[in-house]
Amino acid sequence: MAIVEGRDYPEHFYYDVDNQIWYEPLGDGTLKAGFTPWAVALMGEVLVFTPKRIGRDFERGRGFAVLEGGKWVGSARAAFDGVVIAHNEALIGNPGLMDADAFGQGWMMVVRAAGDDWRAGLVTGSDVADAFAAWLGSNAPQP
Repeated sequence: MAIVEGRDYPEHFYYDVDNQIWYEPLGDGTLKAGFTPWAVALMGEVLVFTPKRIGRDFERGRGFAVLEGGKWVGSARAAFDGVVIAHNEALIGNPGLMDADAFGQGWMMVVRAAGDDWRAGLVTGSDVADAFAAWLGSNAPQP
């Protein structure tokens, strides 16, 4: 595990540091996606989670879900082109799951990348802590 801001971040996940999204390869060509605990803390209490519909395509840098929190409303932006395979129905009904367990029960959706290059620009493994530290030391907003 990598330690970021006092929290464990799984090193087998792939992180879009700029957009604070994590991706977990599921072994069948799909990826589970969610917001990092840091992003959830910045957002405040998560009040609404609205994912893009199942079967819909999404583009790199564009929103594939909308979230409303006590301090922030905005889009979760994708790190690559792909399609939504499934979303977390429990999170739709209880957005607070993201506050309680961002890497577990608070996952947002399952996606399939459009190409094999989906890892480009993402950080994983032992580089996670250093990448987050550099990002947080730059212009990153603070919770």
